[in-house]
Amino acid sequence: MTGAVPPDSRDAGHAPDPAAYDGEFDLLSDDGFGAPGLALPDQPTGPVPVVAVVGRPNVGKSTLVNRIIGRRQAVVQDTPGVTRDRVAYDASWNGRPFTVVDTGGWEPDAKGRAAAIAAQAESAMQAADVVVLVVDGVVGSTDTDEAAARVLQRGGKPVLLVANKIDNTRLESDAAALWSLGLGEPLPVSALHGRGSGDLLDLVVAKLPEQPAAAEPGAGGPRRVALVGRPNVGKSSLLNKLTKQDRAVVDNVAGTTVDPVDSLAEIGGQTWQLVDTAGLRKRVGTASGTEYYASLRTNAAIDAAEVVVVLLDASEPISEQDQRILTKVEEAGRALVIAFNKWDLVDEDRRYFLAREIERDLRRITWAPRLNISARTGRAVDKLAPAMRTALAGWQTRVPTGRLNQWVTELVQAHPHPVRGGRQPRILFATQAGICPPRFVLFTTGALDAAYVRYVERRLREDFGFVGSPIQLSVRPRKRRGDKSGKH
Repeated sequence: MTGAVPPDSRDAGHAPDPAAYDGEFDLLSDDGFGAPGLALPDQPTGPVPVVAVVGRPNVGKSTLVNRIIGRRQAVVQDTPGVTRDRVAYDASWNGRPFTVVDTGGWEPDAKGRAAAIAAQAESAMQAADVVVLVVDGVVGSTDTDEAAARVLQRGGKPVLLVANKIDNTRLESDAAALWSLGLGEPLPVSALHGRGSGDLLDLVVAKLPEQPAAAEPGAGGPRRVALVGRPNVGKSSLLNKLTKQDRAVVDNVAGTTVDPVDSLAEIGGQTWQLVDTAGLRKRVGTASGTEYYASLRTNAAIDAAEVVVVLLDASEPISEQDQRILTKVEEAGRALVIAFNKWDLVDEDRRYFLAREIERDLRRITWAPRLNISARTGRAVDKLAPAMRTALAGWQTRVPTGRLNQWVTELVQAHPHPVRGGRQPRILFATQAGICPPRFVLFTTGALDAAYVRYVERRLREDFGFVGSPIQLSVRPRKRRGDKSGKH
């Protein structure tokens, strides 16, 4: 056969020959089904050096990080304290790859949530190979800047002092006053406009060691897991429980997490790359400010993940937003595990009503594994790894074409399509166009009813599994002679 090669060419000896249909179908043209699974950028093959960007709140650390990585990835707003966790991003300069870590504002003697944010910044300093201390060059050094300088002097790590917000040469004299911090020559930079960023990156690369002391996640290998859900359902608490450290800042105030937070964790004897995401409160189109950009980051984390763990608050009714998040994951084609968190707060009455809500609101995704967990107490957290493995196995399942078409023949004989308008469309043959998620194309004599397509999907699940994975079905009606549109 000339033209496109069917994706299941390994099973071609058992498949019906599409050429026998004399070009009446457009085989896997441009609907995306012929494309392989998730395409990812090239990753470094080994550990890369880590550069930590630190400083007091609202000096422009996240703006500088965006300038370094060359895209608007870190959430930026004029309000101090938007960044709360340490967040790693891949970067490179002059062919040298490294990881840049954005941190929350560091303050000595901080209390409450500010103390947790400061602790994340200190952890980033300790793990880094090079530290970039950002100071507001217009305001000048403050007591907090001086305290940070003393900590870095004792740390023994290479430190670069950046005087940010120096937008023109007239302000460079203000930056010279920062010599008093004892960290060497201050480098005048405008992270917002890019002024001096190239000189900064040259210095950063010059100070990077050949052998990094530690590596942040991102070198590839571990399966990628996104933890998503509404605000305050316990995503960060679960991340901390799984990593066995205070990796993410946790607070009773909803919306503590803004940037996605990556961590490596060993769960069930396997290393996973976990991404804690910002809570999705509303549609991206109706969000504003920090919430808007946080929603974009969360959506990107879902797209980059292989399996998504959607957390629902078991102590509260399943909301419309919970269902919207589940739909988003399904449409993204990711493997899915549903975790009902805060199970320690659920009494007998709540269990009764929750069972009714699941039956009513989650009937369309009965294929996803469900767990009842408590991130606070650790209840059933160890069951997450087997559930994620099951979902990933379903996500990667491939059915040989010969077996698939034997199954289609038996299905059509046992349950033919209803007659519509004097016609009875039939499925002539089928092929699996790809995996991650499983994608099938049904070649038919006419358009199929939506209800019949759902029936085919249900039977696919019953007979082949696909536990924890969405299934994408595409119907290709046979064209009439001389009909280029393919419509009847």
